Amino acid sequence: MPTDLLHPYKCRKTIAALFFATGILLSGCSGGGDVSVPADVLVTVGSEHLRASDLRGVVPAGLSNADSAAFARSYIRAWIETRLIASKAAAMVDMDEIDRLTSDYRSELIMSAYRRAMATQASDSPFAEDSIRAFYNSHESEFRLERPMLKGVYLKIPDDAPALRQIRRWYKSEKEADLDRLEKAAAASAVHYDYFRDTWIDLQQLETRIPYNFEAMINTRETPRPIDITVDGFTYLLSVSDWLPAGATMPYEAAAPLIRERLLALRRLDYDRRLRESLFNTSINDGTITFPNSNPLK
Repeated sequence: MPTDLLHPYKCRKTIAALFFATGILLSGCSGGGDVSVPADVLVTVGSEHLRASDLRGVVPAGLSNADSAAFARSYIRAWIETRLIASKAAAMVDMDEIDRLTSDYRSELIMSAYRRAMATQASDSPFAEDSIRAFYNSHESEFRLERPMLKGVYLKIPDDAPALRQIRRWYKSEKEADLDRLEKAAAASAVHYDYFRDTWIDLQQLETRIPYNFEAMINTRETPRPIDITVDGFTYLLSVSDWLPAGATMPYEAAAPLIRERLLALRRLDYDRRLRESLFNTSINDGTITFPNSNPLK
């Protein structure tokens, strides 16, 4: 909404215009000029009021003055009609049943919010690494990769980098001395240098960085050959030291966050069950719950 519509003075002018524009409609539903009605009330239906502040809270932002006024008129009309229909419906439907359903629904919302809050408080403590590892070992078959994961080395280097020829040799090497040389050369000339031979990453992280068709690599089960391509003045190098194809068992490092979430959900479910059972038993013992004749739950 334009900011000028939010200005108190201009809002009053807009509201006044709406009073005038909808004068016939309002006078037909409000029941006459009650001087006790607050000045910012736009319309009254029975004992309910629609205030200017209520209207300002629902008008979408970014509308022109004309569109804001049109939206306001439509909203006022819908507000009036909803209450008129509800008033008529009250004489034709079982309002006691409506009140009971409303009360039950409210109780359900309160209970759900309380149980969530209590379960969250009970699940704040972290899980021991041994517990996560044990769960992984006993459910390993449930954790399968949807996409390949790999370990290796990735570089993006300008074509005119002085050490490019040596880097092309070092990035495929597994010798400690060559890796030290690679790191020093990369620090001096590489745009990107990622060493992840000791960490599994998703292939997708590289697909967005290397202008290369990875389709064949995605479908292979063998460790891919090194990539060495030049595009638009840059050389992209990727050496894969370890490879897990899609469908393979997920490595523990990737599965651990998922296991924590699963264990947390199980912990909350268990706490919720024990909470409900404890509240029930306590209420039976202290007389909050009584069965006048016999317990129908037995």
